[in-house]
Amino acid sequence: MIELGNLEDIVAIRRDLHAHPETAYEEVRTAKVVADYLTECGIEVHTGIAKTGVVGVLKCGTSDKAIMLRADMDALPMPEDNDFEHKSQVPGKMHGCGHDGHTAMLLAAAKHLKLAGGFDGTVYFVFQPAEENGGAGARAMMKEGLFERFPAQAIFGIHNWPGMPAGSFNVCAGPLMASANAFKITITGRGGHAAAPQDCADPVPALFAIGTAIQTILTRNKRPLDAAVISITQVQAGNNATNIIPGSVWLGGSIRAYSADVVDLIERRLNEIAAPIAAAHGCQADVYFERRYPALINSQAETDFCLDVMREVVGEKNTHVVDPVMASEDFAFFLQDKPGCYVFLGAGEGEHRHTGHGLGPCALHNGSYDFNDNLIPVGASYWIRLVQRYLA
Repeated sequence: MIELGNLEDIVAIRRDLHAHPETAYEEVRTAKVVADYLTECGIEVHTGIAKTGVVGVLKCGTSDKAIMLRADMDALPMPEDNDFEHKSQVPGKMHGCGHDGHTAMLLAAAKHLKLAGGFDGTVYFVFQPAEENGGAGARAMMKEGLFERFPAQAIFGIHNWPGMPAGSFNVCAGPLMASANAFKITITGRGGHAAAPQDCADPVPALFAIGTAIQTILTRNKRPLDAAVISITQVQAGNNATNIIPGSVWLGGSIRAYSADVVDLIERRLNEIAAPIAAAHGCQADVYFERRYPALINSQAETDFCLDVMREVVGEKNTHVVDPVMASEDFAFFLQDKPGCYVFLGAGEGEHRHTGHGLGPCALHNGSYDFNDNLIPVGASYWIRLVQRYLA
């Protein structure tokens, strides 16, 4: 582990960011904190990329080789249940995924690399907006010329992961995280009085039938070896009156898969299932399908390289090759255009929370979550050694 001389300052910055969360494309204060810190460190700063994105540029030596490191900055649109001193001061917004910690780790690494050097080439520190809630800040930065303005051979990222042993590193080559896709099926019939259903075309039974039938896509259309999830998370039917058959209803949800071919299959079958079932009930069905984030696929060479760095930083017993997860991450857009590797940094079970936390688990997207500050030197050490070895 590399000793960080600025650890107390970095923890203070992390907690300040936690207290002042900003959601997608609104990270104005956060971006200023980042830009000001990099400037104080003597690092070249570029701001305003995809509205609030920040890129720091650090050159050392004469090599043309370059590496890109990314941290996300945005918070979630959710209330916080904690009551400690650095709890969110913004109602309805919270750093419930640890992006405050990701930002802090990369700032710590940037300052150490500026002071210590030990590499030959260029490091691009990318602080990205709008990862959460379908904001696709990674894609937005790419559209504004991120890779053209800051050309690097590879890109790397970290996400803290509760439930994995604190301070451990966890990764696999190939698919690590699933694609995220949204769907909404609207069934339109003919409403009327609940006492006279024979005069109506009731869309509610059609909604139930469609909701049940689409699960057969996973069990009867998809190969058992191709992992996928269809979760119905929203249903809307009727209003406050119990004696009215509604004219239209809808259900929606999320689809996760590692393969684009599987996503194609699911989208096609949603249409093939919904239309005839609705017609059998005298109704019509309209299927909306949105592909939000692609699957996150780590390249083999960069993953092998990262595994070597992990073993150096935390040892063999704390370095794990793990199974993919069904969560999604817009770092996947970067990996479609450039080789690289995204890793999970184990955050433990919440044992770092001493007082003032909510009663819920310290899980991502939970109101009782708080980033584990003990991870800052671990994550920063990984970034530093990654740069020094990649740009040896």
